[in-house]
Amino acid sequence: MLSAAIALTRPGGVVLYATCSPHLAETVGAVADALRRHPVHALDTRPLFEPVIAGLGEGPHVQLWPHRHGTDAMFAAALRRLT
Repeated sequence: MLSAAIALTRPGGVVLYATCSPHLAETVGAVADALRRHPVHALDTRPLFEPVIAGLGEGPHVQLWPHRHGTDAMFAAALRRLT
């Protein structure tokens, strides 16, 4: 699904990949795979959440946890297509 979204995005466009999964293969693993396979660059998504949620880690993606953030397990990453 992420690969298809990247393929449909114009150069310079941004894909926001968000999932409610806590599984690494569906979160950071999927983004790492996209970074290896596609001409994309990861953007820091923390500024989108920091006004509301603190303690988001080192980025560039955001992983929210029930025990830490009082939310469902959610993940967000932004990828800018380069070419």
